[in-house]
Amino acid sequence: MARQKGVIKYVGTLGDIRHFKIKGQEGFFAGMVGGPSGDQVLTAPEFERTRENMNEFGACAKAGKSVRTGLSQIMKQMSDSQVTGRLTSIMKKINLEDQTEARGYRKIEISTQRNYLKGFEFNKNISLTGIFNAPYSLTHTPDRASCEFVIPDFNPANLVSAPSGTTHFRLITSLSVVSDFEYNATTNSYDPMDADLNEVNDIQFSGFLDLYAPIPATTISATLPGAVVPTVNTTVLQCIGIEFYQQVGPNYYLFSSGSCLKVEDAF
Repeated sequence: MARQKGVIKYVGTLGDIRHFKIKGQEGFFAGMVGGPSGDQVLTAPEFERTRENMNEFGACAKAGKSVRTGLSQIMKQMSDSQVTGRLTSIMKKINLEDQTEARGYRKIEISTQRNYLKGFEFNKNISLTGIFNAPYSLTHTPDRASCEFVIPDFNPANLVSAPSGTTHFRLITSLSVVSDFEYNATTNSYDPMDADLNEVNDIQFSGFLDLYAPIPATTISATLPGAVVPTVNTTVLQCIGIEFYQQVGPNYYLFSSGSCLKVEDAF
């Protein structure tokens, strides 16, 4: 593969040479045009395994997106740039656990493989346990529709690692539902097995807590809206997190970095 060093910058194909950028690298690159056509990949017998992998990979991406959509209210400040790929990778591991369907059509049965999601950090560069070290406990109701994040009184100066300039923080708990996915021969795609419940969520916050004052015992409760009850083909993710603010007068300004979120339980 050739690397272009001149002043002409363009992408695309010129004769038998294509020019392109590579993410994360400087400059422009060039390589020979080649490889199978799109029609070959979609129809030729020798690409059957490729088509199977493409089918399941797309399904895994869809399942991972459901997790992110259920938490979209807070995802922007809580996740790293690779969270989409990391969630897709987890869904692929779950997909490979299915031994009942043929390759290319295996289910993404999250409800039987929940441990893969427990402990997932939405920002791989900031661990919640490295930021928030106060004792806490989690509970949820038997029907999985409500949960509590219970924090005894504590001194944040000793137990919270905040960005420089922080004056306040908020604690977060959430419930979000993600459905199992299966191949639908009618639509020729993977669909959630419980579409009505997939991505249903509730995200709740504590008040603004002073970083430099003792915090009284705090309980944050979340309840899925609409009196819904999760079904056997769904998994409920209980996440906890923390976000940081600077108070200026009566206003609180959210820091663009330092916040973190973790899947503490999946049930």
